[in-house]
Amino acid sequence: MKQVETQIIKTYKAAVHLRRATEQQIKGALRSLADALQQNTAVLIKANGKDLALQAPDNPRNDRLMLNEQRIKAIANAVRKISRLPDPSGKVLEKKVLPNKLLLEKVAVPLGVVGAIYESRPNVTFDIAALCIRSRNGCLLKGSSEADNTNKAAIKLIKKALEDNGINADCVTLLPSEREVVQHLFTATRYIDVLIPRGSASLIEYVRKNSQVPVIETGAGVCHVYIEQEADLNKAVNIAVNAKVSRPSVCNAADTLLVDEAVAPAFLEAVQPQLAKYGVEVFADNTAFKLLKGYPHLQKAKPEHFDTEFQSLRCAVKVVKGIEEALVHIQEHSTRHSEAIVSENKKHCKRFMQEVDAAAVYANASTRFTDGEEFGLGAEIGISTQKLHARGPFALEKLVTEKWMVTGNGQVR
Repeated sequence: MKQVETQIIKTYKAAVHLRRATEQQIKGALRSLADALQQNTAVLIKANGKDLALQAPDNPRNDRLMLNEQRIKAIANAVRKISRLPDPSGKVLEKKVLPNKLLLEKVAVPLGVVGAIYESRPNVTFDIAALCIRSRNGCLLKGSSEADNTNKAAIKLIKKALEDNGINADCVTLLPSEREVVQHLFTATRYIDVLIPRGSASLIEYVRKNSQVPVIETGAGVCHVYIEQEADLNKAVNIAVNAKVSRPSVCNAADTLLVDEAVAPAFLEAVQPQLAKYGVEVFADNTAFKLLKGYPHLQKAKPEHFDTEFQSLRCAVKVVKGIEEALVHIQEHSTRHSEAIVSENKKHCKRFMQEVDAAAVYANASTRFTDGEEFGLGAEIGISTQKLHARGPFALEKLVTEKWMVTGNGQVR
Protein backbone atom coordinates (compact mmCIF):
# COMPACT_ATOMS: atom_id res chain seq x y z
CA MET A 1 0.00 0.00 0.00
CA LYS A 2 3.00 2.32 -0.48
CA GLN A 3 1.15 3.59 -3.54
CA VAL A 4 -1.63 4.94 -1.31
CA GLU A 5 0.77 6.91 0.87
CA THR A 6 2.34 8.40 -2.26
CA GLN A 7 -1.07 9.42 -3.60
CA ILE A 8 -2.03 11.06 -0.29
CA ILE A 9 1.18 13.09 -0.18
CA LYS A 10 0.79 14.13 -3.85
CA THR A 11 -2.70 15.43 -3.14
CA TYR A 12 -1.47 17.30 -0.06
CA LYS A 13 1.19 19.06 -2.12
CA ALA A 14 -1.14 19.71 -5.07
CA ALA A 15 -3.68 21.43 -2.81
CA VAL A 16 -1.35 24.44 -2.68
CA HIS A 17 -1.71 24.85 -6.47
CA LEU A 18 -5.49 24.85 -6.06
CA ARG A 19 -5.34 27.60 -3.44
CA ARG A 20 -3.42 29.88 -5.79
CA ALA A 21 -5.46 29.11 -8.92
CA THR A 22 -7.42 32.01 -10.40
CA GLU A 23 -11.20 32.25 -10.30
CA GLN A 24 -11.18 31.82 -14.06
CA GLN A 25 -9.31 28.53 -13.73
CA ILE A 26 -11.56 27.20 -10.96
CA LYS A 27 -14.80 28.08 -12.72
CA GLY A 28 -13.39 26.91 -16.05
CA ALA A 29 -12.51 23.49 -14.62
CA LEU A 30 -16.02 23.03 -13.26
CA ARG A 31 -17.68 24.14 -16.49
CA SER A 32 -15.38 21.78 -18.41
CA LEU A 33 -16.35 18.93 -16.09
CA ALA A 34 -20.07 19.62 -16.54
CA ASP A 35 -19.65 19.61 -20.33
CA ALA A 36 -17.58 16.41 -20.18
CA LEU A 37 -20.27 14.67 -18.15
CA GLN A 38 -22.84 15.15 -20.87
CA GLN A 39 -20.42 14.48 -23.71
CA ASN A 40 -19.38 11.21 -22.08
CA THR A 41 -22.78 9.98 -20.93
CA ALA A 42 -22.46 6.75 -22.92
CA VAL A 43 -18.99 6.10 -21.48
CA LEU A 44 -20.22 6.55 -17.91
CA ILE A 45 -23.32 4.40 -18.45
CA LYS A 46 -21.19 1.63 -19.95
CA ALA A 47 -18.80 1.67 -16.96
CA ASN A 48 -21.75 1.82 -14.58
CA GLY A 49 -23.31 -1.16 -16.36
CA LYS A 50 -20.25 -3.24 -15.54
CA ASP A 51 -20.68 -2.42 -11.86
CA LEU A 52 -24.41 -3.15 -11.89
CA ALA A 53 -23.81 -6.49 -13.61
CA LEU A 54 -21.75 -7.63 -10.61
CA GLN A 55 -24.59 -6.97 -8.13
CA ALA A 56 -27.49 -9.19 -7.18
CA PRO A 57 -30.62 -7.97 -9.00
CA ASP A 58 -32.49 -7.46 -5.72
CA ASN A 59 -29.68 -5.54 -3.98
CA PRO A 60 -31.38 -2.43 -2.46
CA ARG A 61 -28.20 -0.44 -3.16
CA ASN A 62 -28.62 -0.83 -6.92
CA ASP A 63 -30.78 2.28 -7.04
CA ARG A 64 -27.97 4.31 -5.48
CA LEU A 65 -25.41 2.75 -7.78
CA MET A 66 -27.27 3.25 -11.04
CA LEU A 67 -26.49 6.07 -13.47
CA ASN A 68 -28.71 6.91 -16.42
CA GLU A 69 -28.99 9.86 -18.80
CA GLN A 70 -31.33 11.74 -16.49
CA ARG A 71 -29.08 11.33 -13.44
CA ILE A 72 -25.93 12.27 -15.36
CA LYS A 73 -27.66 15.38 -16.67
CA ALA A 74 -28.65 16.25 -13.08
CA ILE A 75 -25.05 15.80 -11.91
CA ALA A 76 -23.81 18.05 -14.73
CA ASN A 77 -26.36 20.71 -13.79
CA ALA A 78 -25.29 20.49 -10.15
CA VAL A 79 -21.64 21.00 -11.14
CA ARG A 80 -22.61 24.06 -13.20
CA LYS A 81 -24.51 25.47 -10.22
CA ILE A 82 -21.46 24.96 -8.02
CA SER A 83 -19.31 26.84 -10.56
CA ARG A 84 -21.65 29.84 -10.22
CA LEU A 85 -21.55 29.90 -6.41
CA PRO A 86 -19.20 32.41 -4.76
CA ASP A 87 -15.85 31.20 -3.48
CA PRO A 88 -16.34 30.57 0.26
CA SER A 89 -12.63 31.09 0.94
CA GLY A 90 -10.92 34.45 1.09
CA LYS A 91 -13.82 36.27 2.75
CA VAL A 92 -12.83 38.70 5.51
CA LEU A 93 -15.03 37.67 8.43
CA GLU A 94 -13.78 40.26 10.90
CA LYS A 95 -11.41 43.21 10.73
CA LYS A 96 -10.11 45.51 13.44
CA VAL A 97 -7.11 47.59 14.48
CA LEU A 98 -5.72 47.06 17.99
CA PRO A 99 -4.58 49.95 20.21
CA ASN A 100 -0.97 49.07 19.25
CA LYS A 101 -1.91 49.57 15.56
CA LEU A 102 -1.78 45.87 14.63
CA LEU A 103 -4.28 45.14 11.86
CA LEU A 104 -6.22 41.91 12.54
CA GLU A 105 -8.24 40.17 9.85
CA LYS A 106 -10.10 36.91 10.38
CA VAL A 107 -10.32 35.27 6.97
CA ALA A 108 -12.15 32.18 5.69
CA VAL A 109 -9.66 29.69 4.24
CA PRO A 110 -9.92 26.16 2.80
CA LEU A 111 -9.83 23.25 5.22
CA GLY A 112 -6.82 21.89 3.28
CA VAL A 113 -7.28 18.27 2.23
CA VAL A 114 -10.66 16.58 2.56
CA GLY A 115 -10.86 12.79 2.61
CA ALA A 116 -14.19 11.17 1.72
CA ILE A 117 -15.10 7.53 2.36
CA TYR A 118 -18.37 6.54 0.73
CA GLU A 119 -20.36 3.61 -0.57
CA SER A 120 -22.11 2.80 -3.84
CA ARG A 121 -23.12 6.26 -5.05
CA PRO A 122 -20.97 7.35 -8.01
CA ASN A 123 -22.67 10.75 -8.13
CA VAL A 124 -20.90 11.46 -4.84
CA THR A 125 -17.57 11.26 -6.68
CA PHE A 126 -18.56 14.24 -8.81
CA ASP A 127 -20.32 16.14 -6.03
CA ILE A 128 -17.42 16.00 -3.59
CA ALA A 129 -14.79 16.70 -6.23
CA ALA A 130 -16.70 19.74 -7.53
CA LEU A 131 -17.31 21.15 -4.05
CA CYS A 132 -13.66 20.70 -3.09
CA ILE A 133 -12.42 22.30 -6.31
CA ARG A 134 -14.73 25.31 -5.82
CA SER A 135 -13.65 25.74 -2.19
CA ARG A 136 -9.96 25.17 -3.09
CA ASN A 137 -9.55 22.02 -1.01
CA GLY A 138 -7.49 19.02 -2.01
CA CYS A 139 -9.67 15.94 -2.25
CA LEU A 140 -9.07 12.23 -1.58
CA LEU A 141 -11.89 9.96 -2.72
CA LYS A 142 -12.31 6.45 -1.37
CA GLY A 143 -15.31 4.85 -3.06
CA SER A 144 -16.56 1.30 -2.72
CA SER A 145 -15.66 -1.67 -4.89
CA GLU A 146 -19.30 -1.80 -5.99
CA ALA A 147 -18.83 1.41 -7.99
CA ASP A 148 -15.20 0.90 -8.96
CA ASN A 149 -15.62 0.96 -12.75
CA THR A 150 -17.89 4.01 -12.61
CA ASN A 151 -15.57 5.90 -10.27
CA LYS A 152 -12.54 5.20 -12.47
CA ALA A 153 -14.39 6.60 -15.48
CA ALA A 154 -15.42 9.61 -13.39
CA ILE A 155 -11.92 10.48 -12.17
CA LYS A 156 -10.63 10.56 -15.73
CA LEU A 157 -13.14 13.28 -16.58
CA ILE A 158 -12.36 15.22 -13.40
CA LYS A 159 -8.60 15.15 -13.93
CA LYS A 160 -8.87 16.14 -17.59
CA ALA A 161 -11.07 19.12 -16.67
CA LEU A 162 -8.44 20.26 -14.17
CA GLU A 163 -5.55 19.77 -16.61
CA ASP A 164 -7.36 21.60 -19.40
CA ASN A 165 -7.64 24.62 -17.11
CA GLY A 166 -4.05 24.63 -15.89
CA ILE A 167 -4.70 23.16 -12.44
CA ASN A 168 -2.57 20.36 -10.99
CA ALA A 169 -4.75 17.26 -11.46
CA ASP A 170 -3.29 15.61 -8.34
CA CYS A 171 -5.46 17.88 -6.18
CA VAL A 172 -8.29 15.35 -6.72
CA THR A 173 -7.34 11.69 -6.25
CA LEU A 174 -9.36 8.49 -6.43
CA LEU A 175 -7.79 5.97 -4.08
CA PRO A 176 -8.00 2.19 -4.64
CA SER A 177 -11.34 0.71 -3.57
CA GLU A 178 -9.82 -2.00 -1.32
CA ARG A 179 -10.94 -1.77 2.29
CA GLU A 180 -7.37 -1.72 3.59
CA VAL A 181 -6.96 1.78 2.14
CA VAL A 182 -9.06 3.34 4.90
CA GLN A 183 -6.38 2.48 7.48
CA HIS A 184 -3.98 4.82 5.65
CA LEU A 185 -6.58 7.57 5.68
CA PHE A 186 -7.16 7.09 9.41
CA THR A 187 -3.51 7.72 10.27
CA ALA A 188 -2.52 10.40 7.72
CA THR A 189 -2.85 13.22 10.24
CA ARG A 190 -0.01 15.18 8.63
CA TYR A 191 -1.65 15.30 5.22
CA ILE A 192 -5.45 15.08 5.71
CA ASP A 193 -7.38 17.73 7.60
CA VAL A 194 -10.79 16.09 7.84
CA LEU A 195 -12.41 12.76 6.96
CA ILE A 196 -16.05 12.58 5.91
CA PRO A 197 -17.76 9.17 5.81
CA ARG A 198 -20.93 8.95 3.75
CA GLY A 199 -22.98 5.78 3.74
CA SER A 200 -24.45 3.27 6.16
CA ALA A 201 -24.59 3.70 9.92
CA SER A 202 -22.00 0.92 10.30
CA LEU A 203 -19.55 2.68 7.96
CA ILE A 204 -19.94 6.00 9.75
CA GLU A 205 -19.53 4.39 13.17
CA TYR A 206 -16.43 2.49 12.02
CA VAL A 207 -14.74 5.64 10.71
CA ARG A 208 -15.65 7.66 13.80
CA LYS A 209 -14.23 5.03 16.17
CA ASN A 210 -11.00 4.33 14.30
CA SER A 211 -9.82 7.53 12.65
CA GLN A 212 -7.06 9.66 14.14
CA VAL A 213 -7.96 12.33 11.58
CA PRO A 214 -10.89 14.55 12.67
CA VAL A 215 -14.21 13.20 11.37
CA ILE A 216 -17.34 15.01 10.30
CA GLU A 217 -20.23 12.57 10.40
CA THR A 218 -22.79 12.57 7.63
CA GLY A 219 -25.28 10.51 9.53
CA ALA A 220 -27.57 7.71 8.61
CA GLY A 221 -31.21 8.70 8.65
CA VAL A 222 -33.90 7.02 10.72
CA CYS A 223 -36.47 9.65 9.79
CA HIS A 224 -40.00 10.06 11.15
CA VAL A 225 -43.21 11.61 9.87
CA TYR A 226 -45.67 12.33 12.69
CA ILE A 227 -49.33 12.64 11.69
CA GLU A 228 -50.77 14.80 14.47
CA GLN A 229 -54.48 14.70 15.38
CA GLU A 230 -55.17 18.06 13.70
CA ALA A 231 -53.46 17.08 10.44
CA ASP A 232 -55.06 17.75 7.07
CA LEU A 233 -55.35 14.12 5.99
CA ASN A 234 -54.87 14.86 2.28
CA LYS A 235 -51.61 16.64 3.09
CA ALA A 236 -50.67 13.87 5.48
CA VAL A 237 -51.12 11.11 2.90
CA ASN A 238 -49.21 13.01 0.21
CA ILE A 239 -46.34 13.88 2.55
CA ALA A 240 -46.07 10.40 4.08
CA VAL A 241 -46.11 8.65 0.71
CA ASN A 242 -43.64 11.06 -0.87
CA ALA A 243 -41.26 10.79 2.09
CA LYS A 244 -41.29 7.00 1.81
CA VAL A 245 -41.50 6.12 -1.88
CA SER A 246 -40.05 8.98 -3.99
CA ARG A 247 -36.56 7.56 -3.50
CA PRO A 248 -36.52 5.01 -0.70
CA SER A 249 -32.80 4.24 -0.80
CA VAL A 250 -31.63 7.69 0.34
CA CYS A 251 -31.00 8.96 3.86
CA ASN A 252 -33.82 11.54 3.93
CA ALA A 253 -36.52 8.98 3.15
CA ALA A 254 -39.01 8.30 5.95
CA ASP A 255 -38.57 5.10 7.93
CA THR A 256 -41.29 5.40 10.58
CA LEU A 257 -44.80 6.85 10.46
CA LEU A 258 -46.10 7.96 13.84
CA VAL A 259 -49.88 8.38 13.79
CA ASP A 260 -51.99 10.06 16.47
CA GLU A 261 -54.63 7.64 17.76
CA ALA A 262 -57.36 10.22 17.14
CA VAL A 263 -56.82 10.12 13.37
CA ALA A 264 -55.23 6.68 13.02
CA PRO A 265 -58.31 4.88 11.61
CA ALA A 266 -58.98 7.57 8.98
CA PHE A 267 -55.34 8.17 8.05
CA LEU A 268 -54.36 4.51 7.79
CA GLU A 269 -57.43 3.78 5.70
CA ALA A 270 -56.52 6.64 3.35
CA VAL A 271 -52.80 5.88 3.08
CA GLN A 272 -53.15 2.10 2.54
CA PRO A 273 -53.92 2.12 -1.20
CA GLN A 274 -51.09 4.56 -1.89
CA LEU A 275 -48.52 2.48 -0.03
CA ALA A 276 -49.87 -0.72 -1.60
CA LYS A 277 -49.51 0.78 -5.08
CA TYR A 278 -45.76 0.95 -4.51
CA GLY A 279 -45.55 -2.39 -2.70
CA VAL A 280 -44.41 -0.86 0.59
CA GLU A 281 -43.89 -3.50 3.27
CA VAL A 282 -45.27 -2.26 6.59
CA PHE A 283 -44.10 -3.29 10.06
CA ALA A 284 -46.93 -2.19 12.37
CA ASP A 285 -47.27 -2.03 16.13
CA ASN A 286 -50.26 -3.83 17.67
CA THR A 287 -52.74 -0.97 17.26
CA ALA A 288 -51.69 -0.16 13.70
CA PHE A 289 -51.67 -3.86 12.81
CA LYS A 290 -55.36 -4.17 13.71
CA LEU A 291 -56.25 -1.04 11.73
CA LEU A 292 -54.26 -2.19 8.70
CA LYS A 293 -55.78 -5.66 8.64
CA GLY A 294 -56.15 -6.68 5.03
CA TYR A 295 -53.19 -4.64 3.84
CA PRO A 296 -51.28 -6.97 1.45
CA HIS A 297 -47.74 -6.33 2.77
CA LEU A 298 -48.28 -6.27 6.53
CA GLN A 299 -46.16 -7.67 9.35
CA LYS A 300 -46.04 -7.12 13.09
CA ALA A 301 -43.27 -4.77 14.13
CA LYS A 302 -40.39 -5.91 16.30
CA PRO A 303 -38.56 -3.40 18.52
CA GLU A 304 -35.60 -3.24 16.13
CA HIS A 305 -37.79 -2.06 13.24
CA PHE A 306 -38.13 1.32 14.97
CA ASP A 307 -34.35 1.77 14.88
CA THR A 308 -33.91 0.68 11.26
CA GLU A 309 -32.95 2.82 8.28
CA PHE A 310 -34.68 0.63 5.72
CA GLN A 311 -33.26 2.17 2.50
CA SER A 312 -35.99 0.27 0.65
CA LEU A 313 -39.77 0.13 0.25
CA ARG A 314 -40.30 -0.78 3.89
CA CYS A 315 -41.47 1.29 6.82
CA ALA A 316 -42.56 1.00 10.44
CA VAL A 317 -45.88 2.36 11.68
CA LYS A 318 -46.74 3.19 15.30
CA VAL A 319 -49.90 4.69 16.78
CA VAL A 320 -49.21 7.22 19.56
CA LYS A 321 -51.46 8.87 22.13
CA GLY A 322 -50.47 12.41 21.30
CA ILE A 323 -47.60 14.79 20.71
CA GLU A 324 -45.92 13.92 24.02
CA GLU A 325 -45.55 10.25 23.08
CA ALA A 326 -44.47 11.18 19.55
CA LEU A 327 -41.72 13.46 20.87
CA VAL A 328 -40.49 10.82 23.31
CA HIS A 329 -40.40 8.17 20.57
CA ILE A 330 -38.43 10.45 18.23
CA GLN A 331 -36.02 11.37 21.01
CA GLU A 332 -35.34 7.68 21.67
CA HIS A 333 -35.12 6.44 18.07
CA SER A 334 -34.09 9.37 15.87
CA THR A 335 -30.62 9.58 14.34
CA ARG A 336 -31.07 13.38 14.29
CA HIS A 337 -31.28 13.62 10.53
CA SER A 338 -34.74 14.78 9.35
CA GLU A 339 -38.05 14.76 11.22
CA ALA A 340 -41.51 16.00 10.21
CA ILE A 341 -44.87 16.85 11.73
CA VAL A 342 -48.08 17.17 9.73
CA SER A 343 -50.59 19.35 11.58
CA GLU A 344 -52.76 22.44 11.23
CA ASN A 345 -52.13 23.23 14.91
CA LYS A 346 -49.50 25.99 14.77
CA LYS A 347 -48.72 25.69 18.48
CA HIS A 348 -47.92 21.97 18.13
CA CYS A 349 -45.90 22.57 14.95
CA LYS A 350 -43.84 25.23 16.72
CA ARG A 351 -43.27 22.98 19.72
CA PHE A 352 -42.23 20.06 17.50
CA MET A 353 -39.76 22.20 15.56
CA GLN A 354 -38.26 23.67 18.72
CA GLU A 355 -37.97 20.46 20.72
CA VAL A 356 -36.96 17.86 18.13
CA ASP A 357 -33.17 17.54 17.97
CA ALA A 358 -32.35 16.99 14.31
CA ALA A 359 -30.39 18.61 11.50
CA ALA A 360 -33.62 19.42 9.65
CA VAL A 361 -37.10 19.65 11.13
CA TYR A 362 -40.24 20.06 9.01
CA ALA A 363 -43.81 21.20 9.53
CA ASN A 364 -46.18 20.10 6.77
CA ALA A 365 -43.51 19.11 4.26
CA SER A 366 -41.69 15.96 3.22
CA THR A 367 -38.35 14.98 4.74
CA ARG A 368 -37.12 14.41 1.19
CA PHE A 369 -36.14 18.08 0.93
CA THR A 370 -33.07 17.65 3.16
CA ASP A 371 -30.56 18.07 0.38
CA GLY A 372 -27.92 20.67 -0.47
CA GLU A 373 -29.28 21.34 -3.94
CA GLU A 374 -32.89 21.54 -2.73
CA PHE A 375 -31.78 24.05 -0.08
CA GLY A 376 -30.10 26.17 -2.75
CA LEU A 377 -26.59 25.31 -1.54
CA GLY A 378 -25.48 23.38 -4.62
CA ALA A 379 -24.52 19.74 -4.19
CA GLU A 380 -23.46 18.49 -0.79
CA ILE A 381 -20.90 16.09 0.62
CA GLY A 382 -23.55 14.66 2.92
CA ILE A 383 -26.02 15.55 5.65
CA SER A 384 -24.13 16.23 8.85
CA THR A 385 -25.96 15.10 11.98
CA GLN A 386 -23.33 16.29 14.43
CA LYS A 387 -23.14 19.73 16.00
CA LEU A 388 -19.51 20.82 15.71
CA HIS A 389 -18.49 22.80 12.60
CA ALA A 390 -21.39 21.82 10.35
CA ARG A 391 -24.95 20.52 10.63
CA GLY A 392 -27.44 19.71 7.91
CA PRO A 393 -26.39 19.72 4.25
CA PHE A 394 -22.59 19.82 4.33
CA ALA A 395 -22.15 22.02 1.29
CA LEU A 396 -19.72 24.58 -0.10
CA GLU A 397 -20.11 27.15 2.68
CA LYS A 398 -18.88 24.64 5.30
CA LEU A 399 -15.70 23.56 3.50
CA VAL A 400 -13.70 26.37 5.08
CA THR A 401 -12.12 27.23 8.39
CA GLU A 402 -10.62 30.45 9.71
CA LYS A 403 -7.20 32.04 9.74
CA TRP A 404 -6.06 35.18 11.58
CA MET A 405 -3.95 37.46 9.40
CA VAL A 406 -2.02 40.02 11.42
CA THR A 407 -0.23 42.97 9.78
CA GLY A 408 2.15 45.10 11.77
CA ASN A 409 4.84 47.74 11.38
CA GLY A 410 7.54 46.47 13.69
CA GLN A 411 5.42 45.95 16.82
CA VAL A 412 6.86 43.67 19.50
CA ARG A 413 5.33 42.39 22.71
